[in-house]
Amino acid sequence: GRGSGVIGGHVGHSTIQLKTQRGEFRVAVDGDAAAPALILGNSLGTTLEMWEPQVAAFAGRFRLIRYDTRGHGGSPATPGPYSFDDLGQDVLAVLDALDVERAAFCGISMGGHTGLWLGIHAGSRFSAIAVCNSAAKIGTEQAWDEGAAMVRADGAAGMRALADSAPGRWFTEGFAQTHPAVVLRAQGWIAGTAPEGYAACCEALATSDLRGSLGRIATPTLLLAGASDPVTTVADAQAMQAAIPGARLAVVPASHLSNLEAPQAFDQAVLDFLAGS
Repeated sequence: GRGSGVIGGHVGHSTIQLKTQRGEFRVAVDGDAAAPALILGNSLGTTLEMWEPQVAAFAGRFRLIRYDTRGHGGSPATPGPYSFDDLGQDVLAVLDALDVERAAFCGISMGGHTGLWLGIHAGSRFSAIAVCNSAAKIGTEQAWDEGAAMVRADGAAGMRALADSAPGRWFTEGFAQTHPAVVLRAQGWIAGTAPEGYAACCEALATSDLRGSLGRIATPTLLLAGASDPVTTVADAQAMQAAIPGARLAVVPASHLSNLEAPQAFDQAVLDFLAGS
């Protein structure tokens, strides 16, 4: 990594290749090792670097664990299709490898859907779950399968084409115009994603529908939505809130990657929720 730990109050970034029972995952750990753990799950086509705006605030209170989802960044790009059973078990394997018995979880989009799976299937391992810019069923099976087939056929060129179209889904037009460097960096994450890893995660999204299981979530849950998100809407978050006992709802002024577009509102909503749960 590029230096490690917290030096003089500044949070350094140390990424490691963590050996787990489910393969070697690229992981970054920041903050006090004695603090309660918080693990962050990235969105489709990004890496753990998507969370950099959150690191200083979150690592001040937590042992902050970020990881590249299977198929992304420096984590295993094993052949697909994947399922959310796979992606959820990967989170548990990362926690096990770090000797973390219980953690809070915060995920965005695909990562948020992983959070729902964890709440349904492994709730006792989590003190709280923040499900951000997500839904219990994201998109349509046909659209995800078509996306998977396209990037498998077109490879790196297909990933670059996705990167070209991503800003319209990920950010409001105003933000994209005023923050071109953020948009460019986000496009780089997609362009650099392994086509097979991306396709295999599309297939996990194609087949996962957790709507009928939300009532099983007993872990304190936050549903965070972007007011301008065209992908996973405020209505999606409201539908989940109606189905998950005691769930809280927060809406921030952003599109789909709300942690990048509205970091202060995002951080405050998540930290307030975690402090109260």
